[in-house]
Amino acid sequence: MPSPLTDTFALRGIYYHASISTDGRLDSDAGVPGTPFSAEDDFGLADQVDQGRMELTFRIRGQHRVRADYLKLDRAATAVMARTIRFRNTVFNPGDLVESRLDLRAMGLAYSWMPLRRENYEFGLGAGLHLVDASSSAVVRARGIREEGSAVGILPTLSIDGTWRFARRWSVSGHLQYLSVGSSDIDGSYADHHVDVQYRWKPNVAVGLGWSLLKLDVDVQDDELPGTLVLDANGPELFFRVSF
Repeated sequence: MPSPLTDTFALRGIYYHASISTDGRLDSDAGVPGTPFSAEDDFGLADQVDQGRMELTFRIRGQHRVRADYLKLDRAATAVMARTIRFRNTVFNPGDLVESRLDLRAMGLAYSWMPLRRENYEFGLGAGLHLVDASSSAVVRARGIREEGSAVGILPTLSIDGTWRFARRWSVSGHLQYLSVGSSDIDGSYADHHVDVQYRWKPNVAVGLGWSLLKLDVDVQDDELPGTLVLDANGPELFFRVSF
C-alpha cells in the first residue's frame, strides 16, 4: 500500500477552522505612538473563521522534499467604538461607527532533507521562505475618515519535518517551522506548526484530520507603516489528499 513515505507528488485540499487573536498598534506618520488595540474586541473582527487551504508536496530522489502552501485570512466588521483609539493619523472616539477590514495572505515554500529514512518513518531538517502580505483599513463614514495600511514581507524559517507510518493505511505527519529576525527596520518572529493523522482510503487517495498554528509577531520601525502586529491563528483541519 502506498504511503506519504513513497509518494512523489501530493495535493492536499484543506478545510481550516481557525481561532484568531490579533493585537496591534499603528503609529502616526509623525511618530506619535498609536493606541494598542485588539482587532477582535475593539473593532469587532471575527475571532473564528472557516477557510480553505492548499498544499503541494514534491519528493525528489527519496530524501528530498519540497512543500508549497497558501493561506488566506480575510475579515471585515462594523463596530461602535467603546473607547478612544489612536489609529495611525486618526483618533477614533467612543460612539464612532467604524467599518474595518484586515486581510492576510501567506505563501510558503519549504525544502526538507530526510537523512533519517526507513521503511516506516523519516525525519529531517529544512529551510523555507514565506511571503506574507497584510493589509488593513478603517472607515468612519459619518466623519469622512478613512485610514489604510499594507505591508509585505519575506520571512525565512528553519524547520524539522517527519512522517511515521504506524499501520498499513495509517500515518502521522508533521512539521515545525520557526525563525526570529531583527534589523534596524523590523524585529519579529514567524512560526508555522502542523501535525496530522491520515488514513489511506485508496492507493492514491487519503483523508485526514490535523491541527495547524500560524503566529506572526512583528515590530516595524519603517516610516511607511510603523507599529506592531501580533497575530495568532490555530485550529483543526479536515483534508482530502490525492497523491501519486
